[in-house]
Amino acid sequence: MAGQQEKFTRLKALHAQDGAFVIPNPWDAGSARLLASLGFEALATTSAGLAFSKGKRDSFAGLSRTEILENAAEIVAATDLPVSADLEDGFGPAPETCAETIRMACETGLVGGSIEDATGDADAPIHDFSLAVERVQAAVEAARGLPFLLTARAENHLWGRPDLDDTVRRLQAFSQAGADVLYAPGLPDIEAIRTVCQAVDKPVNVVMGLKGKSYSVDELAAAGVRRISVGGSFARAALGALMRAAEEVKPSGTFSYADEALPDAAASRLMSQQRPATRS
Repeated sequence: MAGQQEKFTRLKALHAQDGAFVIPNPWDAGSARLLASLGFEALATTSAGLAFSKGKRDSFAGLSRTEILENAAEIVAATDLPVSADLEDGFGPAPETCAETIRMACETGLVGGSIEDATGDADAPIHDFSLAVERVQAAVEAARGLPFLLTARAENHLWGRPDLDDTVRRLQAFSQAGADVLYAPGLPDIEAIRTVCQAVDKPVNVVMGLKGKSYSVDELAAAGVRRISVGGSFARAALGALMRAAEEVKPSGTFSYADEALPDAAASRLMSQQRPATRS
């Protein structure tokens, strides 16, 4: 696992450096190669982007663990960058299932991944506190000794529970359980982000590209953020460009959208780059 270990070491070092770094979210091998060509230092998968590419909603029932991990393996193989994965809720409520998911994720060549405390049940959208912590503990134990950086997610603000105190309490407990990175998607503003960062002792990930106000890398770094992801927003941006192109062609019969398209030569160059296998 020398190659995988080296990627893990690089990913871990990014979280230890001063300031904040951006970990963009490709949804397939091609988008991964494009992002790698621009100088990003690590990548993270997106369940939303993958779901959209398959004509599905981003939902708990939309993608199986097999689909998620196969997509992640393709992204891992596409570049030499460390890759962390969106592992949803661990693909089951039981702590043992979360642990199994972490082991399977590491076997694909991933060097990180996240487990969230959402249930997918609209009537009870967040796991009870004690079970949420047990799930993170099981994931931590599974990752012990492996080249794998575990991110624990508190999902309150994405599920209509804007309780910042409870979110902080959960993140603190996840940290104590051994999570390496903490993440509360959907925080409402920079003050809430700053509050979370000041309340915990592990690197904090914040997602940009969702609805609401956005902040620059410098603003987020000043608030204490270490890692910035974009979730499915790059995939939605690509879909937006496709929609605009199609909306031009269908009513007007013109093709000016091609003026802003990535040149074929550039795309061919990106996609022809062969990367060595580095998992073992």
